[in-house]
Amino acid sequence: MYITDKTVTLLKPIAIVVGLAITLWSLGLPTLHFVDAANITDVRDVISDSAPSASADHTIEFVTPSGVANGEDIEITFPAGFDLTGIAEEDIDLEVNGSNVTNTNWSVTNGGSDITISIDTGSIAAGATTTVYIGTHATAEGSPDTQIVNPAAEGSYEIGFVVGSQDSGWTRVVILDNVEITAAVDTIFTFTVAGVNAGQTVNGTTTTGATGSTTIPFGTLQAGQATTTAQDLTVTTNAANGYYVTVQVDGPLQSSTGADIDSFSQGADTTQPIAWAAPSATIGQENTYGHWGITSDDADTTRDAGDEFGSNEWAAASTSPRVVMSHDGPANGTGTGEGTTRVGYQVQISSLQEAGDDYSATLTYVATPVF
Repeated sequence: MYITDKTVTLLKPIAIVVGLAITLWSLGLPTLHFVDAANITDVRDVISDSAPSASADHTIEFVTPSGVANGEDIEITFPAGFDLTGIAEEDIDLEVNGSNVTNTNWSVTNGGSDITISIDTGSIAAGATTTVYIGTHATAEGSPDTQIVNPAAEGSYEIGFVVGSQDSGWTRVVILDNVEITAAVDTIFTFTVAGVNAGQTVNGTTTTGATGSTTIPFGTLQAGQATTTAQDLTVTTNAANGYYVTVQVDGPLQSSTGADIDSFSQGADTTQPIAWAAPSATIGQENTYGHWGITSDDADTTRDAGDEFGSNEWAAASTSPRVVMSHDGPANGTGTGEGTTRVGYQVQISSLQEAGDDYSATLTYVATPVF
């Protein structure tokens, strides 16, 4: 709990992202966490882009055993190679236990290689979960305009923390060119995507077409008929606190003429999974001509309880990351919802859907271990 008149939160993992046309192949890499006395716990840093020299958002999360008193600091030190130029208060959000802390209660100093957040009013209680957003996704308190630039050289980089007067800790992020990420990069954490044949079950329905590991071909759509495909996701990891996998899309299924097949349902960005329904096909409302969505047979993820997937329930394939698979401990690539999950994709159009032979979109899977 944040001891002031306003409450807060924060989050932090590691992620490796690869996007491929209409489907993505991705592999996450592990963070390393070395424990001392008074060491922060559940520490992680999720970066939005792992490529060398890329500009990336950082989502940092940790639990501080001793807390942070009024007047004390949270210091985050980046190794040589990371460029923090221009990072200022407008590019940072602070949360405690899931609640935003307004920036009237804290201030920021950019030391060139470190970011110091000074608690000017209130405190952070011992055992609280703190999340720091650094980059253009830190929108709770203003208009961010700067991201941290990754090192030019590939490798594993250690990020250090000094929290309050007693706590400290470390985590790592891996900088790696996207084209070099494979399932064999590290045996500590592997993530694979595999195609699924037609006639297979996926969360209460049956696939009508086959996929590959890097392709989801819906084929020629027929008005009034739902077309269903799926992919199998597999994770092997020894991360003590497991992992989670998200999926996002760069936009609607769109043709070169600008026509699109909107997100489920009826073009709404449906977060809470609901039963599938055909598009309503209302003349003059193009978002009702056709839609597509996602489902997962992992019914117990890190999504909010009300947003978990029930049998044959679907949500929008969103431009925001959606958790479709997670586990809270080590996984060996077996067991539904533990080491493997089948994710389904379904599309349905009406006779009003605009003609086009090149509808396409890009999916991105992100797999993040939690140490």
